[in-house]
Amino acid sequence: MTVRLTFMCATAGGTTRDAVFGDGLLSERGLRRARAAGATLPPYSLAIRAPSVRCAQTAYALGLPTTLEPALRDLDYGTWRGRTVGEVVADEPYGYSAWLTDPDAAPHGGESVRRLCRRIANWLSSVPPYPGRALVITEPAVVRASLVHALSAPVTAFRHFDVPPLSTVSLTLSDGRWIVRPGRVTPDRVGTSRAVPTPHDATEGRTALLWGEATPA
Repeated sequence: MTVRLTFMCATAGGTTRDAVFGDGLLSERGLRRARAAGATLPPYSLAIRAPSVRCAQTAYALGLPTTLEPALRDLDYGTWRGRTVGEVVADEPYGYSAWLTDPDAAPHGGESVRRLCRRIANWLSSVPPYPGRALVITEPAVVRASLVHALSAPVTAFRHFDVPPLSTVSLTLSDGRWIVRPGRVTPDRVGTSRAVPTPHDATEGRTALLWGEATPA
């Protein structure tokens, strides 16, 4: 059985004090750079995306019809959703510190890093063989969780993976083992985005579990 997936990170997130936890719109600059990246993409047999606004916008800017996969949703930030990193650090410094260092910590009442990694590992284990290679447009946290699983790395490695916006990494399952191949990141092709303070979920469109009929992003 062979499974070929290329993960693309839709956006950066959570790395600066004014970054917002959770979903949000791409900036105009981010959209322009996503459109530029789309012009350089190789052909893919299928494209799927996480159910967020920014992933939907990224797919649209890339010019790709996509299948929505709910299992690829971002980490649940609970009460931190919609707040900036600076606000959380100011109000809950110990909780934020614990969240950064303990994969079982969920001071926001949402999902811990370990639970996220388990969810993504279960998804990867259930992906059926598919002819060709699929592009997976998703969140930075989901890409990191995928690498933890593919590399059989400890969950503590989660925060050591650098996932720039619009960067890619290829995961191939062959003979029962995952092979990881980093993609290239060209500075003038890489966009960034910042979530706005009023994030919301993308609810439009049809949902398809794993591989289904592709629908416009």
